[in-house]
Amino acid sequence: MKKKQSPMPRLMELAAPNKRKYVLSVVLAILGVAAGFVPFITVSKIVPLLMDGETAISVYLKWCALAGAGFLAKVCFFNLSTFVSHTATFETLYEIRIQLADKLTRVPMGYMINTPSGQLKQILVDRVEGMETTLAHLIPELTANFCIPVSILIYLLFLDWRMALASMATLPVGMLCYIGMTKGYEEKFQGLMMRARNMTNTIVEYIGGIEVIKAFNQSADSYEKYSDAVEDNALYAVNWMKSVQIYKSMMFTIWPSVLVSVLPVGCILYRKGSLGVPVFVTCIVLSLGIISPILNAMNFTDSIAQMKSIIEEICSVLDEKELERPVQPVKFNTSSISMENVSFSYEYGTSILERINLSIPEKTITAFVGPSGGGKSTITKLIAGFWDVISGEVKIDGINIQEIPLEQLMDQIAYISQDNYLFDDTVLENIRMGKPAARDEEVYQAAKDCGCYDFILKLENGFQTVVGGAGGHLSGGERQRIAIARAVLKNAPIVIFDEATAYIDAENEALIQEAMAKVVAGKTVLMIAHRLSTITDADKIVVVKDGHIEAEGTHHNLLQTCFLYQEMWKAHMDTKDVA
Repeated sequence: MKKKQSPMPRLMELAAPNKRKYVLSVVLAILGVAAGFVPFITVSKIVPLLMDGETAISVYLKWCALAGAGFLAKVCFFNLSTFVSHTATFETLYEIRIQLADKLTRVPMGYMINTPSGQLKQILVDRVEGMETTLAHLIPELTANFCIPVSILIYLLFLDWRMALASMATLPVGMLCYIGMTKGYEEKFQGLMMRARNMTNTIVEYIGGIEVIKAFNQSADSYEKYSDAVEDNALYAVNWMKSVQIYKSMMFTIWPSVLVSVLPVGCILYRKGSLGVPVFVTCIVLSLGIISPILNAMNFTDSIAQMKSIIEEICSVLDEKELERPVQPVKFNTSSISMENVSFSYEYGTSILERINLSIPEKTITAFVGPSGGGKSTITKLIAGFWDVISGEVKIDGINIQEIPLEQLMDQIAYISQDNYLFDDTVLENIRMGKPAARDEEVYQAAKDCGCYDFILKLENGFQTVVGGAGGHLSGGERQRIAIARAVLKNAPIVIFDEATAYIDAENEALIQEAMAKVVAGKTVLMIAHRLSTITDADKIVVVKDGHIEAEGTHHNLLQTCFLYQEMWKAHMDTKDVA
């Protein structure tokens, strides 16, 4: 098996296109550190002058000017470093989002169905956005925060190695506190992230089901799954903070207390005559600048852990198994479809289809009927290439669809389901998605061909009416008719209707049936229907039950030869009589 790559190398891989900018950011940060060290050097020069009784203002102005120049250079280099790192970071986040979005077009539909939409939204939007602060600030600031104390220690060693050691006396004790604080950190942080994801998914579910919650007079508190997820997330974070509070308090108290060791050691050495006052004062000033950058660097602990978690989530999507398809296009002569010994099951192992054999001639209408859960939709989705079969072959014009480039396969098929999605855009652009290069006139003609042109003109802004999220500003029938117009514009040789009128009222169903008739002219049509009266004229009806094909034939043939179809027809007619 392929060894799982650790998160940080993957981050470097994702940021590789902007590697030069990040390197430049580090160089600028180091120059900023060097410039920031200049004021400390000037202090070490000014103190001896003061001790010697130097009174000439010009002498002090020279060193003060140098200190000011160093400080100004530090600010300039640091801001430039941050600017470059931010530019590189936003370009990196853009590339990551593009990669994620592109990846989702190549994974099986099963992955999209089994992964909560809240989780994918969190990864693409929130989690990727959460990388910005760490990526943009980590490189320049972490570089500076570690270079500053190292530079100070080197200079202290140059002045007096004993004072340098004294200035580091609190480091080991503070480090022990830090180790205690971060013990089991990664596991605890993963637990926090898991609860945060669960809370996000539950919130999305809560918002999606708000209509039901309001209808049954439930508040957020009474919605147990939601309140439990929020409470679990909060309690976990609070308990974790309580468990490390003593270590954190000791660390932030002990580490900065460098004078506890510097002053006594310096006084002893001064009394013995082995340490001059100018050097002593300089060491005191410099030692105070060692710990603060280290503490600032420690503030990135959460950010680094969060970054690891984010990269793992992003890579879990990027590493998801894709539908394997070739790049080289194939040539189609017909739009006939066949399935040969096809078996299929989802990831959790339940068998959905068993050894399905089916032949669908081109330019015919084939209807699939049968009990719910029997495998009708799965058959059409396998033909559409949403999943790969476990065994057997699905063919178009005798070519295994796994040998057809995905983009070319999608061009061959127009898929219309009972819950077609409309984007939060204009009616014009939602129809144009069927053929992105289509002119406005072509969109209008497609709307006319499927009988929805007039109703669109009656909308508030006609074709420029924004339909809202998932088409929420339109009725179900209107959304479905726009989806059919989109399929008309696509003009694919194979059209699949997956219970396209399942939730439509009788008035809209008549309009949609009329629109569908325009779509299917001269096409190879696959149709799943729950109202048998709508498919009596189909060239072939396939009865599917428990993953097997019970029978196939015309409506009249099945009424004579298939008991299941007879029972379904009788139930359908009884329902119509009652209605």
